[in-house]
Amino acid sequence: MSHQFLTGTIYHKRFMPKTHEFTYKYFLLDIDTSKITSLKNRIFSYNSFNLFSFKSIDHFGKNEDFNENIKELLKNFNLDENSKTRFITLPRIFNHVFNPISCLMVIDKQNNISHALCEVHNYNGGRVVYPVKLTKTNEATYKGKIDKNMYVSPFFDRLGEYEFIFKYTNEKLFIQIDLYEENQKKLTAILNSKPMEFNTKNNLKIFFKYGFTTFIVVLGTMYQALKLYLKKLQIFKPTNEDKIRRF
Repeated sequence: MSHQFLTGTIYHKRFMPKTHEFTYKYFLLDIDTSKITSLKNRIFSYNSFNLFSFKSIDHFGKNEDFNENIKELLKNFNLDENSKTRFITLPRIFNHVFNPISCLMVIDKQNNISHALCEVHNYNGGRVVYPVKLTKTNEATYKGKIDKNMYVSPFFDRLGEYEFIFKYTNEKLFIQIDLYEENQKKLTAILNSKPMEFNTKNNLKIFFKYGFTTFIVVLGTMYQALKLYLKKLQIFKPTNEDKIRRF
């Protein structure tokens, strides 16, 4: 696979202390990092302004060469700096960026996904990268878990445990993230998506269908937070550590 779009839906369900669920349409960009400089067409640019764009400085390091930032990240987590990788993220739209979660998929010599380096941002300026070690459970399904240690939602503690399920094939990308606190399942978030070739024609289709995705997600998050507030859920606050960018 070269670069491709992923279009589908995201489903959220909170289980405790009160049930709350919703679904919305979403898209992502799946980047072949070995061909990062080819990530451009008439309305999509790499490291420069356009209707859509991808900028290296939005992720991991400060180098404009995204692959140099990847090498630094892999080295930080004691992984092979020459590993094959793909990066799944939401690009800039009208130069505005907000990525709740992006995933760098690390692929071993047997063409299996060994790790998902999951970059999580919050609304407080915080960023953390979780190095999720994956175990293959069947031909296309991988599972992993890791401790949570950053504030994301005002209605969840900053600590807990994430469990991940990835199903990643030429036909689809499925990601399920479950959040546990004290061994109790508090949240599930599920992405169901199908690939679409990266080209100018499909760029235009994505733009007219999802052009306001970033703004809608931010406004939608605020709306859902208001509904949870009205349900009188406990409110947690971020620490100073939750307001900085860290690996």
